[in-house]
Amino acid sequence: MSPPAFLFPEIQSPVLPDPSLFFSPNLLSSPLPTNSFFQNFALNNGDQPVYVQPYLVKSSNASLSLSFPLFLYTLALISNTFSRDLTVSTAESNRSPGAGLKHVITSYDDLSVTLRLPPDLTFYLVRGSPYLTFTVDNPTSVSISTNHSILSVTHNPSFTKHTLVLSNNQTWLLYSSSPLHLISSTNSCLISKPYFGVIRLAILPSSEPLYQKVLDRYCTRYPVSGTAKLTHHFRINYEWKKKGRGELLLLAHPLHVQLLTNEDHDFRILKEFKYDSIDGDLVGVVAERWSLETDPVSATWHSIRGVHKKSFPEIIEALSEDVKSLSSNPIATNASYFYGKAVARAARLALIAEEVRFPKVIPTIRVFLIKSITPWLDGSFEGNGFFYDPKWGGIVTLQGSKDTQGDFGFGIYNDHHYHLGYFLYAISVLTKIDPVWGKKYGPQAYSMVEDYMNTGHGKLQKSYTKLRCFDSWMLHSWASGLTEFADNRNQESTSEAVNGYYSAALMGLSYGDNNLVGLGSTLAAFEIRAAQQWWHVKEGSSLYKEFGEENRVAGVLWSTKRDSALWFAPPEWRECRLGIQVLPLLPVTEVLFSDVEYAKELVDWTLPALKREGVGEGWKGFVYALKALYDEESAQKNIGELQGFDDGNSLSNLLWWVYSRRNDRKNF
Repeated sequence: MSPPAFLFPEIQSPVLPDPSLFFSPNLLSSPLPTNSFFQNFALNNGDQPVYVQPYLVKSSNASLSLSFPLFLYTLALISNTFSRDLTVSTAESNRSPGAGLKHVITSYDDLSVTLRLPPDLTFYLVRGSPYLTFTVDNPTSVSISTNHSILSVTHNPSFTKHTLVLSNNQTWLLYSSSPLHLISSTNSCLISKPYFGVIRLAILPSSEPLYQKVLDRYCTRYPVSGTAKLTHHFRINYEWKKKGRGELLLLAHPLHVQLLTNEDHDFRILKEFKYDSIDGDLVGVVAERWSLETDPVSATWHSIRGVHKKSFPEIIEALSEDVKSLSSNPIATNASYFYGKAVARAARLALIAEEVRFPKVIPTIRVFLIKSITPWLDGSFEGNGFFYDPKWGGIVTLQGSKDTQGDFGFGIYNDHHYHLGYFLYAISVLTKIDPVWGKKYGPQAYSMVEDYMNTGHGKLQKSYTKLRCFDSWMLHSWASGLTEFADNRNQESTSEAVNGYYSAALMGLSYGDNNLVGLGSTLAAFEIRAAQQWWHVKEGSSLYKEFGEENRVAGVLWSTKRDSALWFAPPEWRECRLGIQVLPLLPVTEVLFSDVEYAKELVDWTLPALKREGVGEGWKGFVYALKALYDEESAQKNIGELQGFDDGNSLSNLLWWVYSRRNDRKNF
């Protein structure tokens, strides 16, 4: 049973953008998304592209442009450039270019966003649709233009299908719900008479007859919205609101294909019907609804396989020193990210102490955690603290509310699952060892959970947006908040994202809340699968081509870019790239790196970088931790030679990790 609802004190932040510029007035009374796939539509001028697989979509001056991405593969990155392959507008908006006409977001959900472009166009942007669907809501002259040259325009006998051949070797199909006539010029087509009805545009990705046959067959059934429901543990169900007749065709990315199950719903995969994307081939799926199911991940306080008993004295010796340092080295930062790492590090010591049967240090850890965490929850922390932003609906920090760079942009909704995940880990452990404290501050803890894990059904559903960071279509999180980027959303550290959901599951354990255990475990499981799919670059990867020749892990992964650089380090600092995908070191890390062969590839790729002058000892620790998956003795020796540790890690934690690697169960 969860504690009563709680909201941190309200604060009015001057650095947050005004949501009323793009969201329809009827949406402003509810918490708004701050990390959605369509976030660019609601920031600044709203004219940066949004990736709606398989297209890049850009809205500007009451027109909407489509680009079918062409990707550039290099050793350093994978990228694409937006090209106005087709632009849809009305005659009225063409007569008033630069008049400040803008789109309005009239509705949105997990899998779609609807844009209204004045005066008469409504676009249903549904993820995975091979068609761009829009309605002309009143009889209007519609223009379709291109940055290329139009080589030919042909039509079927009923004038409900038109084929546009462009000079860049693209062929586009236009389907209409009623006959229309196009007047073409060098780079535009105008519907000759005012048109009223539905229009669907689709690129023909191949000259193979199959593609046109499939697009013709399924053009009459279209989705206008779509939701993702977490009704079962380790499963996500997609359901679409649809119009028209016939069967629904959508495109699935590679992880979808791996996880699709027909336990509840029938589907057909059209394996030969493919669209290119940066995420891998998008293949056709014919189904009214989808179910995606992933392998279970258990939320466990302690190591999955247990710690070798013979190692207890060595770990206890390290624990004694690490716990002693808690009293002599209080947390010296008021930044939410680093503070969260520090309290989570201390909480790890308590769980390690439990596992190696050294309970005498736990009271000291308990006192440290109470003194360190409580001020953030009761509003007495000096120089920072958590507050509630009513404008967008979420938790911000005092520093973040004053400066977009404060707390790494936490005040503009960057990295919420990272920062809050660390705090929740510490809160979960403290509640486990001190249930009385946990009961007192449970409302605050649950408010933090709801900030980034609200499913739309909790007690605080009207206070926080749904799944702030987790992308139910991509099955992983984004971290970039209310920041506009030409390459759309991005995320750097998948392991910290996993920690955010794993920590929530642990909090469920500490409060006896099975629903929270299930939700946290489910989101962690999907995040892990996505990290393994897109961040972990294995040798011979056909997905990453040239990029995969030079890289074994992505740095920052964007909607439409893969970068070898990090936000804080250049590509050659490979130890940082490895480390940011490993930290914090936890029992769930073993699941994240369950492919030991890949872990060895990653470590072998990283080790030469450790010879560079100035490599941090903390980053080395994570390299050696992964090395322990296949070479425990060598990793143990390397760890013994370290002169320092990451601020969220410790010698106790590294020894615990190494000594829980053994396969010889007889020695336990």
